[in-house]
Formats: sequence, structure tokens, C-alpha cells
Amino acid sequence: MTPVTRIVIVGGGPGGYEAALVAAQLGAEVTVVEREGVGGAAVLTDCVPSKTLIATAEVMTNFADSHHELGIYVDDGTPGTLDRPIVGVDLGVVNRRVLQLAKAQSNDIAQSVTRAGVRVLRGTARLDGPRRVVADLADGTERSLDADAILISTGAHPREIPGAEPDGERILNWKQMYGLSELPRELIVVGSGVTGAEFAGAYQALGSKVTLVSSRDRVLPGEDPDAAEVLEGVFRRRGMRVMSRSRAESVKRDGDSVIVTLTDGQIIEGSHCLVAVGAIPNTAGIGLEEAGVFLKDTGHVRVDRVSRTTANGVYSAGDCTGVFALASVAAMQGRIAMYHMLGDAVAPLNLKAVSSNVFTDPEIATVGYTQAAIDAGEIDARGVKLPLSRNPRAKMQGIHDGFVKLFCRPGTGIVVGGVIVAPRASELIHTVALAVDLHLTVDQIASGFTVYPSLSGSIAEAARQLHRRERS
Repeated sequence: MTPVTRIVIVGGGPGGYEAALVAAQLGAEVTVVEREGVGGAAVLTDCVPSKTLIATAEVMTNFADSHHELGIYVDDGTPGTLDRPIVGVDLGVVNRRVLQLAKAQSNDIAQSVTRAGVRVLRGTARLDGPRRVVADLADGTERSLDADAILISTGAHPREIPGAEPDGERILNWKQMYGLSELPRELIVVGSGVTGAEFAGAYQALGSKVTLVSSRDRVLPGEDPDAAEVLEGVFRRRGMRVMSRSRAESVKRDGDSVIVTLTDGQIIEGSHCLVAVGAIPNTAGIGLEEAGVFLKDTGHVRVDRVSRTTANGVYSAGDCTGVFALASVAAMQGRIAMYHMLGDAVAPLNLKAVSSNVFTDPEIATVGYTQAAIDAGEIDARGVKLPLSRNPRAKMQGIHDGFVKLFCRPGTGIVVGGVIVAPRASELIHTVALAVDLHLTVDQIASGFTVYPSLSGSIAEAARQLHRRERS
């Protein structure tokens, strides 16, 4: 009889718990060591909470836009009501709901994992060589776990700026935002990446006055330039102050206010400050290098496309690897690691098939090759951009901002990428993602029936326009 393979997973985020489910299904003996709870930061303090908060903000935005565009209003009998929407938010209630949903999701995942036969230990862990993990458990005990294979899925934590250390009350990182019981009067967001842009847009919709400090010449410097331009225009039109090419030097608390000093000497005052300037992998002090695991200068674990590290039998998945900080990618890395380690059929990770989404309003969804890659000559491709303002469903819903952009190879017409800027772009991008993954052509996309009227009709229309360009 073949002995049961022993697998120890350090970290119970998407990479960890998805790997645990796969390994248990394939007959391995699996132990997960997790500090915060199954689901990790992605479920408890990051992805699930932030998107729940954004869902509330989306309702606020829809109401405000409906008042002016669609003629919907609330009348409480107060003189002048017809001229202004009456709607507000109780942030304490919102954040309690956010945390309750996150905890419930964590519990659901934990139940799924334990039903599969996985042992879950609450605590922290470190490697004692490539075949042993030492767990420091929450009850104060220590346990040594021998393993045939180890998966490192320890995630990352918010990066801090010297001189702008969070205090959890007025100066906050993204994990601390859910402790607020009252809506910030004036929120300063330092950092215009995905996290900064999402929180800035959400709190503006909830009713805060928001200033977004960006060290680059535009918000979302890593996203499609046309998409970033649309979003920044929306932010400014809705009253957000966007400060480009501005870098924070320090953030200090002054009673019930915060003072943000920029490197050029400008001073910004607000009631709260969110510092969202990236993340640092949780890889220090857990015995990785001593076990033969190579770490990059950034502290990220170097992995190949099947999640192997440089140490035999040690794999890694998730944000600690620096490979696309997305829950979907972490989960795929974890599954691939287990399939590979246990000898099952596996396809290496294909980053060109990964779809991602920025949960702003409008959302920005992307997949495949980018405009920047095409402009740099990494791939020969042609593109078309179709504004949503031409779409009949968008007109009916009062949607003015956004577009569909498709890229295809010349000659063959094979779809290699796309960008969608629209409400619920995260739901629309799947069509383009399938096209990229399955190497479909623009003709195949164009020939499929779409509902009329629908926003998805713009994807088919963009494909038809690319076909016409190929024929001309």
C-alpha cells in the first residue's frame, strides 16, 4: 500500500485553502496552519470586506445618479426635497455588516475544508528545513509537523511610510478602515493604486470629502491608460480632489485632524488619512532561506509556473510570491502546486488568461495583453475601442462613462486581450477571458447572439469592427 502523503500548508488564504481541498480530494493527509482564520486576509481584512463596502457605496452612487438622470427622488415632506436626494449612510452599521459577512465567509470555508478531512491549526508557523514545520499555536503550545511537501501561502501586509505610521484611529491602513464607526469628514488617501482608488471612490460615494494623493501622473498607473483617464475624469467630476505627481513625506495627527505634508512642501489637512502604498510579503523570519527557498530583493518567494520554489518539496502561492496579487491567481497557484506535487495532470499557470478587476465606479476589467505591451512591440496586435455612450442599454440606464476595447492578432483575428470600463465590468469580462483562453477569433465573438439591448452587445460590436478593419 502506498503511504499517505503528508502536506503542511502555512497560511489559509485562497492559495492555502484551495490547495488543501485539492490535496485532500487526492488522498493526502493535509494540515493547514493559519493565524487569522481560514480564508486569511483575503476573506477577513482585504478582498471580501472591501468589496462589501464598495457594494454599499455603489447603491449610494446609483441613487445619486438616478436622482438627476432618471428623475427618481425621495420626498419626506420637507420643503425643497424635490431638489435634492435625501440619503445617507450609517458607517457603523455598514462596517459591522462588512465584518460579519467576512467572518461568515471564513466560517463557510473552514467548514468546507474540515469536511474534506483537512486538519486546521490556529497559530503561526516556521520552517525547520524543507521537510518540517514548527507551529506556534494560539493556545501557547508548540507542535512539530513532518511533511512530504510544504506550501507557503502567507500573504502580505500593508506597507508603511516612515513618518506616516498608522495609529488605527485617524491614520489608517486598509485593514483598519473597518473599525471606523463614523464617516470621515475629509478623507485623504495616499496612494492611487488599486486599493487607494477603490477606497477613494467608495468613500466619496458614501459622502466623505476625498483627496487622492498620487505620486504618478495619473491614478491607477498600472492599468490601461484610457481606462485610468476615464476613472480620473469621473472622480474629478464627482468632486474628488486628485493631486497628481504628489508624494507624501509625512502624516501626523493633530487632535481630531490629520496633517499630510508633501515632499514639495504642500500641506493637506483632513479628518482621516488612509495610507495605501502597496504591500510587503509575509516571508521574513519563518525559516524560508534557511530551508533553501530563494527570496527576491522585494522579499517575495521566487516560484516557477507550477508554484515550485528553489527548495525541493516546497511550493508557494499567493501574494507572498508577487505573481498578480489576486485571490483567483493565488487559488490557481495553490491548486496547481498540489496537482503537480501529487502527480496529477496539470497545466502551468498562464498569466495571459488571468482576468482582473478594479472595483471602482465604473469598474475596470482587463484580460490578456495590454495596450502597453502592444505599444512596446511585445506582440503584434490591433485594437478597437468602442465607447459605451453608443450602447442603447447604457443610454437607457444613464451610463455615460466607459468603453469596450478588444485586441486581436492581424491576419488570424485571434483575440489576445481586452479592457472593459463599465458598471459591473467584472461580470462582462468573462466573455473576453474565454476568447483569450480558447484562442477564439473576433469572427467567432461577432457571430454569437447577444441580448438586445445589453451592455454585452458592445463586445460583439467591437469584434465586428475589428473584422471590418482586418478586411480593409
